[in-house]
Amino acid sequence: MNSERYVRGLDKLKEIDGEAGERVIASLGDIAPDFAKYIVEFPFGDIYSRPGLDLRTRELAVVAALTASGNATPQLKVHIHGALNVGCSQQQIVEVVMQMSIYAGFPAALNGLFAAKEVFQERGAKTTPPREGAATSSAASKPSAASV
Repeated sequence: MNSERYVRGLDKLKEIDGEAGERVIASLGDIAPDFAKYIVEFPFGDIYSRPGLDLRTRELAVVAALTASGNATPQLKVHIHGALNVGCSQQQIVEVVMQMSIYAGFPAALNGLFAAKEVFQERGAKTTPPREGAATSSAASKPSAASV
């Protein structure tokens, strides 16, 4: 029988990753079903379900951590999809990955950017970046009273 923790985790996993998350869990069934259960219960049932951070913030933090690790490209791609699924923009994801160049180095950031590019292309999105120095805040993108 599935525990409340497992059910809560599976619901959160579906909310973030949809079918992709379920496929990862299912793919572990024949080699490490207990590990699949642990993934659902601890990260998603316990940590992701906590109050205090919204899912957008959590996913951006995960994208940063996986980028910085430099050795988790498949998981990074899953969480870039997840970040997009919960409302993060391509620009936010790119900025977080670029920020990691300071702390994890250019190779890790470069690999993260290529992973993001692949995910964006898989989703059929254009990858035209904003120009350097272009306004990126929501306040800067709002029309002024004079322009309305």
